[in-house]
Amino acid sequence: MTRDTRPSDIVFKNARIILEDEVITGTIQIRDGKIADISAGNGISGEDFGGDYLMPGVVELHTDHLEHHYAPRPKVRWNADAALMAHDAQIAASGITTVFDALRVGLDGDTDINSDDMVLLADAIADGQNNGRLRADHYLHLRCEVSSPNCLDAFELFEHNPQVKIASLMDHAPGQRQFASLEAYKTYYMGKQKMTQAEFDAFCDRRVAESVAYADRFRKEIAARCQAKGISLASHDDATLAHVDEAIEQGIHVAEFPTTLEAAKASKEAGMAVLMGAPNIVRGSSHSGNVSARDLASAGHLDILSSDYIPFSLVQAVYTLPQLVDGYTLPQAINLVTRNPAKAVGFNDRGTLASGKRADMVRVHMQNAIPVVRSVWREGQRVL
Repeated sequence: MTRDTRPSDIVFKNARIILEDEVITGTIQIRDGKIADISAGNGISGEDFGGDYLMPGVVELHTDHLEHHYAPRPKVRWNADAALMAHDAQIAASGITTVFDALRVGLDGDTDINSDDMVLLADAIADGQNNGRLRADHYLHLRCEVSSPNCLDAFELFEHNPQVKIASLMDHAPGQRQFASLEAYKTYYMGKQKMTQAEFDAFCDRRVAESVAYADRFRKEIAARCQAKGISLASHDDATLAHVDEAIEQGIHVAEFPTTLEAAKASKEAGMAVLMGAPNIVRGSSHSGNVSARDLASAGHLDILSSDYIPFSLVQAVYTLPQLVDGYTLPQAINLVTRNPAKAVGFNDRGTLASGKRADMVRVHMQNAIPVVRSVWREGQRVL
């Protein structure tokens, strides 16, 4: 994204401006990439929004979507720069102005992607960012599969990268967290990998043995290193109070996709931000059969939404949530994808529409209850 063409002053009027706790119809002025003023009522000049919504740019903490562009088919690798550009375009078109691209650290046996691929993608992100090719602001999220034998070695490839802002600790071995039910694990992996029963049994035996051998040691080591470097920590798929106690001990900031109401409630009470998938909100349930994000929202145990595998699900979810959950307001829903995720990673310069904040903004037109992203601005420059 080039900066030299950015106009010094921009004014939008007749916009329904979504603030932290209310929606006002008014005018917003942008100067030098930041919000200069917000006022109720319509000014005499400026671009007329015609009553469309203006919301803060979406902050996405966990998306696996880049990998789908880079490896669209088994054993197929797309050019990393081209894959990134396609991913970035879809991210921006979904209203996301800050994105944490998830890279695998440690492989759990369900993919032919390796650490070299992850390094290549990280290099492409850095180059695209440094050379102004990207619409969104990109950072790295390390998905640390702590039960993988090569997890710590892979983590060491990235731990000094300044773009790494968050790391999640996860264990997808059978009998653990997301896959506490072996039947759910069987359905997922036999369907995804087309395994025979004998192949599945051998795969389970290996993954269980790896979890026993590595998960606890790697979880503690990576957590300690992240704390020393100021990298925010997330715990993935916590299911029990014991998991939450472990997360508290390791200094976890974000509880990612807790699988039970019990774990979500305990995480929230411990001061962690509870993150759930926006597709869960849209679909009404978890694809793995775990707790519903709508139920967590109703209970007051939901802080952040992530698109996970469908970028547009974030905007889709927050504009429908007030109709799905009694008492939920639109500003409250918008905070789930803007203010709250920004706060969770210490980004205090964005996430809300307020004087002095970055002018990361999204224009949304509602058409038959469907949110349509019309325009996106990053630091005052229109990128869509």
